[in-house]
Amino acid sequence: VQLQASGGGLARAGGSLRLSCAASRRTSSNNAMGWFRQAPGKEREFVARITWTSTTYYADSVKGRFIISRDNAKNTMYLQMNSLKPEDAAVYYCAAALGSIGGNSPGTYNYWGQGTQVTVSS
Repeated sequence: VQLQASGGGLARAGGSLRLSCAASRRTSSNNAMGWFRQAPGKEREFVARITWTSTTYYADSVKGRFIISRDNAKNTMYLQMNSLKPEDAAVYYCAAALGSIGGNSPGTYNYWGQGTQVTVSS
């Protein structure tokens, strides 16, 4: 499975962006998927994940502002980012796990997209 992340760009603080993650082939609805981000000089951190039953989990830092969703018919996962803050700026990566639950650790995931840059101006 190859993953292609897109939708990053420049937004003002308080603004919104929508990231997409398209899979090269049909991802089984049994695959958990997630979003991670990495800012310069920092480790890759968990942002949000969605299980095969579409149960969602969020990092505390984005809870209430970001929404993760998936459309299995389109082999695509989304991350709607609202009320953006300068500290949200990072390269965002999408990932897919072989398992149905996934986790908050990058090691849980087997496939990764190339990343898309999100910049937030204050």
